[in-house]
Amino acid sequence: MKKEKVAFLKHNTLVMLVSGRFSMENAHEKISMKSGEMLLIQKNQLAEITKTPLENEHYQTIVISLQENLLRQIALEEQIETGRKYTGPPNILIPGNDYLRAFFQSIIPYVRNPDEKLTNSMGMLKVREAVHLLLHAMPSLQELLFDFSEPYKMDLEKFMLHNFQYNIPVEKFAHLTGRSLAGFKRDFQKTFGMSPRHWLQEKRLYEARHLIETKNKKPSAIYLDLGFESLSHFSHSFKKKFGKAPTDWTV
Repeated sequence: MKKEKVAFLKHNTLVMLVSGRFSMENAHEKISMKSGEMLLIQKNQLAEITKTPLENEHYQTIVISLQENLLRQIALEEQIETGRKYTGPPNILIPGNDYLRAFFQSIIPYVRNPDEKLTNSMGMLKVREAVHLLLHAMPSLQELLFDFSEPYKMDLEKFMLHNFQYNIPVEKFAHLTGRSLAGFKRDFQKTFGMSPRHWLQEKRLYEARHLIETKNKKPSAIYLDLGFESLSHFSHSFKKKFGKAPTDWTV
């Protein structure tokens, strides 16, 4: 099993699970896939992704990044209306059909031979094909795929309380809440009365203390989930804040 606590997907992403089990969890939902299923993930999300091999088989996925510059080009060529803000679900399980299954089978040779010159020249054609097949399977995906708007300025307090544990730069938090970095820092100071970096450190440490006190969690089991880069960094910060190392903390 491999767990990625911080999965920041800058582009819309199509995932096809070949074998194993895939699950993705964000602040609002959890989605799981089994072999043969497909998921379209909207851009600009923070999530935890867990990849689990099943008995007697490896974990395998095919992941296609639907980058914005290509989607803009397709919208221009196909005269697709853009400009509307997509407000539907951010993650959509795609129903299988013969076209999509055949498509994924057709790209396996390119996945297995990534250094071939043919792979490079065919790559963008295959991504274009994926976009057209998605629209054929679900025409309603047009609004998600061709939403080129910036994120709306959202409720800063609500967003940060749901996502403080993700170890990403402050600049990404600013972007995801629909703000410039300067605007984010200004609004953050008004909302929380301190800088983002200071608040994130405090919030994570108090959450760690809560988990140790009430859930009997071990420091080694929680430091990554709370956004600390190493156990030593977590232990040092905890001791500096509360006067004791997390391993010595008792209720």
